[in-house]
Amino acid sequence: MSDQNKPTRGRRPAGKDPVRPHSYCCRKKFDKVYQFEIALQEIEPTLWRRIQVPEGYSFWDLHCAITDCLGWLDYHLHQFNVKNPETGQPENIGIDDYDGFDDYEVLPDWETKIANYFTAEHTTCDYEYDFGDGWHHAIILEEILPREEGVVYPRCIAGERACPPEDVGGPWGYERFLKSIAYMNSPGHDRLLEWVGGWFDPEWFDLDLIRFGNPESRRRVAFEEQPIPRTMRTVQYHLMKR
Repeated sequence: MSDQNKPTRGRRPAGKDPVRPHSYCCRKKFDKVYQFEIALQEIEPTLWRRIQVPEGYSFWDLHCAITDCLGWLDYHLHQFNVKNPETGQPENIGIDDYDGFDDYEVLPDWETKIANYFTAEHTTCDYEYDFGDGWHHAIILEEILPREEGVVYPRCIAGERACPPEDVGGPWGYERFLKSIAYMNSPGHDRLLEWVGGWFDPEWFDLDLIRFGNPESRRRVAFEEQPIPRTMRTVQYHLMKR
């Protein structure tokens, strides 16, 4: 096999590793934790994470935990589509950015608690990130557990596979991206590897690199134009590989 036909996923760029800040620790009082499985849809094999978050979390807090554990950079809009356990009606929870659509109501996720929607009988919802690429995630409440002493929450306890690059074009664009970087003579191989930072392995996952940011700091950056703190991750996880 010639060098141009050999499978390749690029090489990790040389140089100093990105800053890996300490993971955020929720210091509010809580007794229970919600364990969720997050699975990215329309991707095979399945890309998933398992996280545990405090019971007092809002949907904004959960959004931040999802993007952190998966590797999204959180510079696109997002929304939860969930059934109200009291009315049985579907509701949209996220950021109200639908000017001109009077019949489309979106509840502010920073004011809406996950405990009011996730119960033993109501365990699932859809989470969409980046309305252009259209990344849909299946969110499943697996268990409600007692808080463990000495454990830092939120935390990620398991997962598989790398998060797709931002702005890759959704599931269809990601499939085309993987085909293009698979072999050195593929069209766009060098350009796409340079665009993604020099290397990409869709099977790579390192639980030890997961870091959670402070949801309140993230909210101030998003809505109050506060400067991005040094503790906030600004690169996708595949570029943090040791």
